[in-house]
Amino acid sequence: MTRRGARLAACKPGTSLASASGPTASNASAPTPDRRDGAGHCWTLSRVKVESVTEQAAKASAELLKQAGLHGHTYAVDATVAEMTLRQPVPVAMLTSDVDGMARLCGNRVRLIAV
Repeated sequence: MTRRGARLAACKPGTSLASASGPTASNASAPTPDRRDGAGHCWTLSRVKVESVTEQAAKASAELLKQAGLHGHTYAVDATVAEMTLRQPVPVAMLTSDVDGMARLCGNRVRLIAV
């Protein structure tokens, strides 16, 4: 197995990423990213939720676009992300480089953080 393959295998669900610098019951902060073993990268990926774009989600995204008066493929992707975000339990925060566009799609239901 290659080094990269070993790192990817370590990211599989159920694999412990605990380390001396990792999160514990008393220290819930992220581990310091380590370029040698990728533990920081794995920790980040372990908290990512992957959502499928279903027909129902696509229709809801299209409705968001219509309500916001937006159109085009760029806003279609944003609307899909906004629709998924709006389905999450509150409170919800979103990191985005397009605060204005997301504000038009999400309204005041999501805390938007510019990056």
